[in-house]
Amino acid sequence: MPIELTAKAVTKVKEIMSQQEPKPMGLRVGVAGGGCSGFSYQMNFESQSNPIDKVYEFDGLKVFVDQASLMYLNGTKIDYVETLEGAGFKFENPNVKTTCGCGSSFSV
Repeated sequence: MPIELTAKAVTKVKEIMSQQEPKPMGLRVGVAGGGCSGFSYQMNFESQSNPIDKVYEFDGLKVFVDQASLMYLNGTKIDYVETLEGAGFKFENPNVKTTCGCGSSFSV
């Protein structure tokens, strides 16, 4: 599978989705140009898929990834972590060569 969401990440996404009105169809994961190092990750709720999307399912959660983002996300594992500093989604991407100091952008 080109991308993986951990059980903890899936649970958190479903929890957040259940609070949305209207309820989204699934989660879009993508890569956009920008940030200190060239690219940044994006996660958004989606009401419909596009014809060029790859659709993956994790425990009933639909995850949409567009073709362009897929080449940057191939092999990526997404987890939800909670630490003393805060909580959030963590991307473990084997394609990343460098990241910026704040950790919010990357280059390949």
